[in-house]
Amino acid sequence: MAEVESSLVGDHLVDKVRRRRRLAELVSPLPSETRIITVSNQKGGVGKTTTTVNLASALARRGARVLVIDLDPQGNASTALGVPHRPEVTSVYDVLLGDSSLHDALQPTTDHENLSCVPSTINLAGAEIELVSLVAREQRLRTAIEAFLSESEERFHYIFIDCPPSLGLLTVNAFVAASEVLIPIQCEYYALEGLSQLLGNIQLIQKHLNPVLRVSTIVLTMYDARTNLAQEVAGEVRSHFPSEVLNAVIPRSVRISEAPSYGQTVHAYDGGSIGAIAYLEAAAEIAERGAASETQKNEGA
Repeated sequence: MAEVESSLVGDHLVDKVRRRRRLAELVSPLPSETRIITVSNQKGGVGKTTTTVNLASALARRGARVLVIDLDPQGNASTALGVPHRPEVTSVYDVLLGDSSLHDALQPTTDHENLSCVPSTINLAGAEIELVSLVAREQRLRTAIEAFLSESEERFHYIFIDCPPSLGLLTVNAFVAASEVLIPIQCEYYALEGLSQLLGNIQLIQKHLNPVLRVSTIVLTMYDARTNLAQEVAGEVRSHFPSEVLNAVIPRSVRISEAPSYGQTVHAYDGGSIGAIAYLEAAAEIAERGAASETQKNEGA
């Protein structure tokens, strides 16, 4: 038994070394235009915020200039990136109400020099009600991002928007502002629960508010290769969305779970862990797919 366990540990270490070497040899292409990606799943507990900050962190470490917009009143993305989000801090709430620009709310993160954040504060909890009476209430974030990108001296390659696990005006603003939706799906029971409703809502946004919006990426999270359930769920999701699901999967990992309690991404907390490697692989794949999509567009133009 001890020999079997020793062999498994050895295989695990060899696999980690192999994957890290492969990542070191890869050069991730940078998009020619800013990719604006909303990370959404109306089902809670699927690793939405964890995926947002860790993918953003991974892309920053692979040479991209990345901005995370925390549109969730809980402010967990802000916490994970080491960004202050006390009520008096200029935040995305002030941006949505038109009192501040995105540039005013922008803060550096403690995670990486290439990664910035527009934080959320508790004030955002009441924004749904305050937005109702405002002109172009669904387009406030898009307008702010467009103004920011046109005026910014630094070019951002990616903007990730972390939205709350519900469909209100905040999430609608995120969908209208983005060109892509990334959906994290956990490899557990009821993984596809509520997904048809989310896809239906995205279609409504496409039809009425943002025709360029598309589901570009699905990330399988909390994957445990030792269980038949995880493999069955992964197979089911891949059969439904063969071109959207990443080959890279995010494992169930103690390091990924622990990192937020220290106000860090998994890369800052334990960059050599299997969870950090998985997010780096997912980020590299997102970059590669984006480059392939750009090439197809250029060839079709």
